[in-house]
Amino acid sequence: QVQLVESGGGLVQAGGSLRLSCAASGGTFSSYTMGWFRQAPGKEREFTAALRWSGDSTSYADSVKGRFTISRDNAKNTVYLQMNSLKPEDTAVYYCAARSSYRNVAYDASQYNYWGQGTQVTVSS
Repeated sequence: QVQLVESGGGLVQAGGSLRLSCAASGGTFSSYTMGWFRQAPGKEREFTAALRWSGDSTSYADSVKGRFTISRDNAKNTVYLQMNSLKPEDTAVYYCAARSSYRNVAYDASQYNYWGQGTQVTVSS
């Protein structure tokens, strides 16, 4: 069974940066396409970023394009989300997700097989 554990969330002022990490265990990490989703209070979970298992394809939501960067370290079984120029509207619980195996990037949460518990990101104005 694959387990995903996020870390790195917290409180930051607008314009600041955070780096989220998601450590995977129990599976073949290098075969998973990884995604980040977020859910703000009263809103549906939304796609944020994804990185293909091969590392050669990334995708971002328009709202974060140019500010967020997804990356992975297969040696550490970890995927990252570097978040710069944060805005109050980025406030949400951020979830890491894995799509197995050897699949392309997907934007629908239902296409991901495994999920972390989420980490809170709060951006103050």
